[in-house]
Amino acid sequence: MLTWGTAYVISEWLVRIVMLIYVPQRRSPASARAWLLLIFFLPALGLILYALIGRAYLPPRRLAQQARIIELMQKMPQRFPGPVRSVAEAPDMAHGAQLARNLGSFDVAGGNRIELLPRYQTSLDRLLKDIQTARNSVHLLYYIFADDSTGQRMAEAIEQAARRGVSCRLLLDSVGSRALLHKLAARLRAAGVEVVPLLPLRVLRPGRVRLDLRNHRKIAVIDGQVGYVGSQNIVDDTANRGLTNEELVVRVVGPVVQQLQAVLLADRSQETGKEITDDTLFPQAQAAGGSAAQVLPSGPGHQAGNTQQVLVSLIYGARRRVDLTTPYFVPDATFLMAMQTAAARGVQVNLVVSRHSNKPVVQFAQQSYYEDLLAAGVKIYLYRGAFLHAKYSAIDDSVAVIGSSNLDIRSFALNSEVSLLVYDPEVVADLRRIQDRHIADSDAITRERWRQRSPAKRWLQNMCRLADTLI
Repeated sequence: MLTWGTAYVISEWLVRIVMLIYVPQRRSPASARAWLLLIFFLPALGLILYALIGRAYLPPRRLAQQARIIELMQKMPQRFPGPVRSVAEAPDMAHGAQLARNLGSFDVAGGNRIELLPRYQTSLDRLLKDIQTARNSVHLLYYIFADDSTGQRMAEAIEQAARRGVSCRLLLDSVGSRALLHKLAARLRAAGVEVVPLLPLRVLRPGRVRLDLRNHRKIAVIDGQVGYVGSQNIVDDTANRGLTNEELVVRVVGPVVQQLQAVLLADRSQETGKEITDDTLFPQAQAAGGSAAQVLPSGPGHQAGNTQQVLVSLIYGARRRVDLTTPYFVPDATFLMAMQTAAARGVQVNLVVSRHSNKPVVQFAQQSYYEDLLAAGVKIYLYRGAFLHAKYSAIDDSVAVIGSSNLDIRSFALNSEVSLLVYDPEVVADLRRIQDRHIADSDAITRERWRQRSPAKRWLQNMCRLADTLI
């Protein structure tokens, strides 16, 4: 006679066997191993977690919309009347520009004025002033738009712009910005602002997406002519308790702003199902500077790790120096190999991460990679100042990559992200000065000292690395 205990044991082994076949499909070996270990030891819990966050799935409706949006974006560069040219200034990086074009749908656009804003309050003040002087449209897309002093000040400026007849659209991640959506959305809508929650949680409703798929982008476009992109959310710099954030934002004027506008409006179409065909949102682009630039969107809807693939390609093409700065560093084997190979070729590879973090598990996970990187010759620096939340890379003297994407599996595979690639030696030099300042305020890790950490710390780092692989 079959007892409840026997039935339970049989059900657990059925789960293990079925998932042993299903989990490895279209998944990295590291991720598959992590999930199978969890399911082997805790079949019921592992099955539930896998059903919730095991696959970066999007419903068929969203996939169809995304395919249509990509098709529209591929045609979008033809609408850019501004100068578009090849990356003549950086022939060594032409392969990266072409790959970014193939994956992200945007060509390199010349004639841009690029301004790096590394000061937290300065970048917010510049954005606020641009909103206050906007004449036609104010479009913002942010992961976090907080209900704090910074968020309220920005919301008030948007509300005033709408009341004076400016077309205002505010796209906010439904989880990252839930407080503002709950408290201020009704007031903003009453003033005429279109407020669109992105990726709303629909656990048991049609059209649901994986719960931890988030829109992590930070984009602002004013009058279709001025753009902002980078790592900074609309939030006080002390939002993380005990930490003060340090960011990097790009203010750009020129034809590439229309690419930022296209990404923002594509996200709106993805959520609302409505396309915007108003040509006034893409005004005649005028050359404003001498920088060539290109926008690279990424996310599950693109069916490829756009940011990861482009960065790996650029690192393999580097000849002299690679600088990488990120608050969260949990790469996959492909990215890790690119860094190690570059260092082994004699390229100077610098990785700057924050000594302090708001995510201890992620910090322990990223520390598990340090020994292999140090052995390959990669230089690792722990920034001892504020919480360095900036996300940027510089390759040789040729290209700078600045945006919202961390160097971790979550940003590469799950979140919707956006990066700006700038092909201008002067901008790269400006970015290097910021990086060198960060390095000067950091402590370098040596391989000998790092190997002296305790066995307990090694175990904790490796366990956190295993947990962070569950995507």
